[in-house]
Amino acid sequence: MADDRPLVMVLNGPNLNLLGTREPEVYGSATLDDIAADLEDRARDLGLSIDLRQSNHEGHLIDWLHEAQARNARAVILNAGAFTHTSVALHDAVKAIRTPVFEVHLSNPHAREAFRHHSYISPVARGAIVGLGALGYRLALDAAAAI
Repeated sequence: MADDRPLVMVLNGPNLNLLGTREPEVYGSATLDDIAADLEDRARDLGLSIDLRQSNHEGHLIDWLHEAQARNARAVILNAGAFTHTSVALHDAVKAIRTPVFEVHLSNPHAREAFRHHSYISPVARGAIVGLGALGYRLALDAAAAI
C-alpha cells in the first residue's frame, strides 16, 4: 500500500552515522536510529512521512536533494555535517531545487572553531536550527509541517 502522506526527506552528511559514540559531549548521546525513531513518531502525528538517509559522500547528498524535488517532497531537513563549511556544490544543489530545505546542526557551529562559523547552506536554506541537539530535527519537522 502506497504512503500518500506528504514526504519530508531527512538527509545527513559525513560522520553522522557515528552519533551516540562520536564526541557525545558535543553531539549528544542520541544515535541516528534514535533520531529516526523520534521523527517517525512525530511525522505520524503531523500526517507526514519521512525518508531518513545518511552518507559520507557529498555526491549522494546532492543526488538526494535532486530526488527530493523529483518526488515532490514537502521539505528537506539537511544536516550536511562538515560539508556545511566546505561545499559550494551543496549550496548550488539547495539553491537549484524548489523544495524548501531546513538546515540542522546538533551543536552550535558559531560557538566552535572559527572554520565552522561559515555555512554555505544557510544563505540558500529556508531556515536553520543549530545547537539544540536532536531536538533540532523535531523542530525542523514541525517547521516543514507548517509550510
